[in-house]
Amino acid sequence: MLRVLAHSWPLLTGVMLLMVGNGIQGTLLGIRGTSEGFSTYQLSVVMSAYFVGFLFGSRLAPVMIRRVGHVRVFAALGSLISAILVIYPVYPDWITWTLLRVLAGFCFSGIYITAESWINNTATNETRGQALSAYMIVQMLGIIASQALLNLPDSTGFALFIVPSVLVSLAFMPILLAATPAPDFDSARRLSFRALFRISPLGCVGMLLTGGVFSAMFGMASVWGSAAGLTVQQISIFVGALYVGGLVLQYPVGWLSDHIDRRVLIAAMSGTCALAMLAAAALPLPFAALIGVALLLGGITNPVYALLIAYTNDFLSREDMAGASAGLIFLNGFGAIFGPLITGWMMETAGPSGFFLFIGILYVALTGYAVWRMSRRASPSASGAFRGVAPGASSLAVDAVLANDPKRAA
Repeated sequence: MLRVLAHSWPLLTGVMLLMVGNGIQGTLLGIRGTSEGFSTYQLSVVMSAYFVGFLFGSRLAPVMIRRVGHVRVFAALGSLISAILVIYPVYPDWITWTLLRVLAGFCFSGIYITAESWINNTATNETRGQALSAYMIVQMLGIIASQALLNLPDSTGFALFIVPSVLVSLAFMPILLAATPAPDFDSARRLSFRALFRISPLGCVGMLLTGGVFSAMFGMASVWGSAAGLTVQQISIFVGALYVGGLVLQYPVGWLSDHIDRRVLIAAMSGTCALAMLAAAALPLPFAALIGVALLLGGITNPVYALLIAYTNDFLSREDMAGASAGLIFLNGFGAIFGPLITGWMMETAGPSGFFLFIGILYVALTGYAVWRMSRRASPSASGAFRGVAPGASSLAVDAVLANDPKRAA
């Protein structure tokens, strides 16, 4: 690991700063939008817009990279992000914010693909798995650290929008100045969605549902907190707990999934989360209990995302894994577009409890479908293809992580 850090620290440092800058914007917009008088549904549209841009970016960024190269794409998209972050407080209008969020999602998608291909290129076959694991951990740590910035003064002014803009700008320095040549970019061979569904119905349906869960909990958590009367400090702790839970439970769940039927684990974890979310929707929980709910929600959602990718890959040859991962990630992004929209509508209808109710309903659906699929065919032998993968990682990072599984290489 020390050798990996010695070669990759400029890139990892840049990613850390980038995630601190990106991690604060979703939470901050929810708080600032509430103070500006935006309705819950208007904020849900703003939050969904990011995932629309992210989805298009995942398709168009590879074309841009092949046309003009990594460096130009990275610099152009990074400059646009810095500008977007300081425009938010200048034009506090929900339609303007929606358009800016589409651009932000597009830009971050392109930057992730660029950074991940760079990290992948700096590593050897022996260290690539460690490098990508370090990359995923740095992503999570950056987002967790970003929530602490919300406790700085001026959460309704300009300062907290300028800080992430500066951090994003600084993130490019170590990456662009790293003494590493820009890598060649090869896009994955894609599988049709029909073929992918035939291979793994549970993988496809599960990724659609978890896309809605992921975007609802990370896009609307701050909106829920404001509607529920939490302070800025409490909102930052709640959102941070979502990521801490995912960071802590990712690898224990992965180890367990290599020893039992992954579908059993998916169903058990989804059922547990469904019960917890429905309880949180029905009961007036104290803040300490809400932190426990956040830890559980993040601790289940992140591993379930990786479990669904690993389960689908259990049915694939090595040559088809990259294309399948790209398709699954696209389905996850498509589902993510609707998460904040439906959550916003449910919060308008049922109050703040609609936040937990929507996530609970999605996990009930995933539990039921996983149990039903277990009755339709036998489980494959566990292949060891589970790797800690954070939602939002590009198919390039997912494929690079999975490619270094020793059982797949054998």
